[in-house]
Amino acid sequence: MRRLAIVLSHPVQYYSPWFRWLRAHTALEFRVFYLWEFGVTVQRDPQFGTAFQWDVDLLGGYDSEFVPNVAADPGTHHFRGLDNPTLCARLAAWRPQAVLLFGYNWKSHLRVVWWARRHGVPLVFRGDSHLLGRAALPFLRRQLLGLLYRQFAAVTHVGAANRDYFRRLGVPAARLFFAPHSVDATRFDPADAATRGEADRLRAELGLSGKRVVLFAGKFHERKQPLELLQAFLAVATPDDALVFVGDGAEKARLLALAADRPAARVRFLPFANQSEMPARYRLADIFALPSRGSYETWGLAVNEAMHLGVPCLVSDLVGCQRDLVRPGETGWVFPAEDRAALAAALSSALRTPPEEMLRLRRNALATVAGYTYQQTSDGLLAALASLPPR
Repeated sequence: MRRLAIVLSHPVQYYSPWFRWLRAHTALEFRVFYLWEFGVTVQRDPQFGTAFQWDVDLLGGYDSEFVPNVAADPGTHHFRGLDNPTLCARLAAWRPQAVLLFGYNWKSHLRVVWWARRHGVPLVFRGDSHLLGRAALPFLRRQLLGLLYRQFAAVTHVGAANRDYFRRLGVPAARLFFAPHSVDATRFDPADAATRGEADRLRAELGLSGKRVVLFAGKFHERKQPLELLQAFLAVATPDDALVFVGDGAEKARLLALAADRPAARVRFLPFANQSEMPARYRLADIFALPSRGSYETWGLAVNEAMHLGVPCLVSDLVGCQRDLVRPGETGWVFPAEDRAALAAALSSALRTPPEEMLRLRRNALATVAGYTYQQTSDGLLAALASLPPR
C-alpha cells in the first residue's frame, strides 16, 4: 500500500467519516493535511448567514494536521483564501508516495501540483465538477484545465456527469476511476427508533401528522431555487400537503413573506440544523426537494442522505447526482431546471403519487443508494492508487 498524503481545504462532515472508515477497514497509510479550520471552530458561513461549528467528530480516528493559513481572508470563496506557505515542506517531511488533491482552485493547491511534479510524486485528483447546462467551457479555460489535469496520474470521478466533464477535458478513460460520492450510511438508518421518534415528534409539533411532506434542507440561496419551490407548492398543494424548509440564508425573508401571504398553506420553517439533527429532518419527509439551477449543485450529497432514509427525491436536471441516483418514476422526479411550470408539474405529480407507488419509490431509493457507500468510494481510490507507477 502507498503512503498517501491527502490535501483538503478543511474538515468536511462528509469526508471525515470516510477517512475514519479508510483507517479502520484498509491497510492504506495516509495523513490528511488541512488548510483551514472551518467546521471545527465557530465561524460564519456567509451563505447560511450564521456562525456555527459541526457537532459531529471531524478529526478522530485518522491521522491529520492543520497547516497554518496566512490568508488575510481565509476560506474557499476565493483563490488566495487557502495560502499555506509551509505546506510543501510539511509534505516533504512526511515523504508521501502519492498525493490526493481535493480540488485545484486555490493558491496552495497549485503549489502542491508544482511541488509534486518537481519531486516525482504522483498526483491523484478528486473533484465533482460537471458541464450540465453548459454547451462548453470557454476556449482558454478549457485549454488551461486540460493542461492542469494532465499533471495527474489518476483521477477519481464521483458519477456520470463528473466523468463526462473529465473526458471532455481530455482525461483518458484509463486514468479515470469511479469513487462515488457517499455519506456515512450508519447515521441515516431508516430503522433507527430514535430517528423515527424524533421525526414523529417534529411532525406533531408542526401540525403535519397525516400530511404528505416535502422537505427542502440547506442554504436558502437563489441558485438552489427555494423561492421557486415555494411558489410551485402554493400553486399545486392541497390541504393534505405540507412544505418544510430547514436552514437559513439570504432568501429567508422572501420565503417568509410569501408564506405569510398564504397562511392557510401548510408551510413550516425550521432553523439551521446541525449534523446530528438532520436524520430526523429527512425522516419526517415523504419527498426531498433539491431544485437547483446552473452549475451550482455539483453533486448534492443531501440526496444521498435522504435516500439512505428511504426518501424519494425531486431534483432538477442540473443537479450533479441526478443521472446516478434520481431516475424518474423509479427513485423520484426530475424537471428542467429553468422551467418553473415543469417544477410545478413535477411537484404535483410527486404529491399525488399513490401510497403503494410511494412505497415502491422508497424501496428503489434504498436499493439505489446502497451502491454509494464508503466501501465503493474506497475501492475506487485504491484502484486509482494501484494504477500508479511504482516508486
